[in-house]
Amino acid sequence: MKISSAKKLSIRQLFAPALLAIAIAPLALTAQADSHGDHEGKGPDRERMEERMEERRQEVYQRAEISEEKQAELNEAHAEHREAMHALREEHHERVAEILSEEEQEALRNAMHEAHEEYRGKHGKRGHYGDNDDSADSE
Repeated sequence: MKISSAKKLSIRQLFAPALLAIAIAPLALTAQADSHGDHEGKGPDRERMEERMEERRQEVYQRAEISEEKQAELNEAHAEHREAMHALREEHHERVAEILSEEEQEALRNAMHEAHEEYRGKHGKRGHYGDNDDSADSE
């Protein structure tokens, strides 16, 4: 029985991030396109963000004293993960296009955008990370 529970837990742990990414990808892409006016996810803003992320990753590697060889392996794993997520996102968009008409897709994007704006209005830009002062009042 314990082996079965361990397998279920590890399967959940494995697929939970991917399922979450699939669920929120349309919202995230819509929000990103709306905020940057960049429907392809490329351009100077994207490049700067990737540069900052790379700098942060290198800083963390240095703090953890990770060897250059292992840093290269980690960077390769990160790139493979990013490519796989991109492919999965594209597959999801194709599947949604098979299920919904363009009008339905637009209605879904609008509804998700509205829900996102409502959430941001209640929880602030960073959501549950304590950006708003209401969290201190609840204690």
